[in-house]
Amino acid sequence: MIEISPTEWTAILLSLRVAVIATLVATPFGIALAWLLARRDFWGKSLLDAAVHLPLVLPPVVTGYLLLLTFGRRGLVGGWLADHLGIVFAFRWTGAALACGVMSFPLLVRPIRLSIEAIDQRLEQAAETLGAAPWRVFATVTLPLALPGVLAGMVLGFAKAIGEFGATITFVSNIPGETQTISSAIYSLIQTPDGDSAAARLVVISIVLALGALVAAEWFARRATARLHGQ
Repeated sequence: MIEISPTEWTAILLSLRVAVIATLVATPFGIALAWLLARRDFWGKSLLDAAVHLPLVLPPVVTGYLLLLTFGRRGLVGGWLADHLGIVFAFRWTGAALACGVMSFPLLVRPIRLSIEAIDQRLEQAAETLGAAPWRVFATVTLPLALPGVLAGMVLGFAKAIGEFGATITFVSNIPGETQTISSAIYSLIQTPDGDSAAARLVVISIVLALGALVAAEWFARRATARLHGQ
């Protein structure tokens, strides 16, 4: 039986909280952007697609630093939010959720976009012919057919958010009980004498969560493929 200390439980629960919030907030934006990239041709589409996937290739520390410049208390957006709305991201768990949402966004968008692109557009056109408004076509035809892809994207995004480290620690630091997630807790423990056993426990938990999420994402992807082929 693995004995988990209260400090480790705090990091685990905070990681789950951050990952869930990041995924839920990012999903509507991910669906909208995936639909735009899948169904519309416009000038700058390739540039937008590259920007969406940029967090995958940029060093996470760079992404975290850019978030700090933008959403820090003295940042372009963060300063206005703090002064006018009282919303602060830097060195708060909400900032960790923002960093995780940004880093996981490409993995959220990609499966949704592929799922929408695989839908036969004649089904959408048939609904339009019957008089359905564009929003109703999306809500009653496109989204239900793309739902397995949406769920797969959400699970992948959640898995990425659970393991995010570089951007998070750069943007919100490593504050126990406030911004210390599983990854940053492991980072602290491996630099602490006698912290190896606690770090190993968190590593095992991280592996279990990541494997569970990947298996779930694969299952949803298979469901999406089967549905689109009428199986």
